[in-house]
Amino acid sequence: MGFGGDGATWGNYGLVWKDPDSALTDYGDTHFTNGNDFHFAAVGGTTPALWHDMTIYVIGMDQGTNNIHYNASSPGLGSGTIPATGSGSDHALFTKIAMPINKEWSVGLLLSYETSAFNAQSISNPGQTVHYNTQWRPSGGFGVAWQPNKTVLVGFRALLNTDFERRTDSSGISEGLARSSEYRLGVSVSPWNGALIDIGGTRLEKQNDIADTHTIAYHPNLGIEQSFLDKKLTIRAGLDETSPTAGMSFRFAPFNLDFAYVHNMALDRTGDIFGTQSNSFIATLTLLNYSDFIN
Repeated sequence: MGFGGDGATWGNYGLVWKDPDSALTDYGDTHFTNGNDFHFAAVGGTTPALWHDMTIYVIGMDQGTNNIHYNASSPGLGSGTIPATGSGSDHALFTKIAMPINKEWSVGLLLSYETSAFNAQSISNPGQTVHYNTQWRPSGGFGVAWQPNKTVLVGFRALLNTDFERRTDSSGISEGLARSSEYRLGVSVSPWNGALIDIGGTRLEKQNDIADTHTIAYHPNLGIEQSFLDKKLTIRAGLDETSPTAGMSFRFAPFNLDFAYVHNMALDRTGDIFGTQSNSFIATLTLLNYSDFIN
């Protein structure tokens, strides 16, 4: 966490099999300088190694907000953008299945189920409201990782999402698909003991039928980390697309505790609709070999 280049390499879906028999819990908060706040909590776990070391990872996530202030654009609220307040939630379940093909190659598959809802009202005219919600459509992704030796890792990750969106306001109901495709390629090298340097790039394409928009963007992914004290402490920093990141990990068997900071998380993806600057903090506690711990 906080390793900006992560995703195609060490966060590749194809490497889930390397962390079998583990459980984790996540909590994160994104706070905008204007007071808007998003937070999430998640719990998950991986199975013990199965057939040919195949491992299945399942994680559930719940996200919420405070009473957000933003400028809404909806025919039922009036022309242009209107100052509004609102709150919403998002619920998701992700399943990753991964296994090694041989000593160098690994593959993984992601299946996702996600729904969301948001309610808003005009500040100047509280009687003018708008309701957004999404319904699940088949979504997921896949990853391929190649590790020819202990110092080099090359990976590719694809993430394909589709949602059916509905907007309801005084002007009626608008419906349509929202699609996004993300392709990330990366290379990680260990130049000396305990160090990683990660370099890659991301192509993001988004299309929204209701808003009638279609965008394509390319961004870099950079990361560097160094471990100390026999890998009991690791510090890292990077650039995740347009967001600077930093993080650290503490390993105290059978637990691993991760902290990450992200400045202006996903700003290029969401724009400044909720604010121009934000600070995100994420923490993950992982229990390794949980079946031994339970027994």
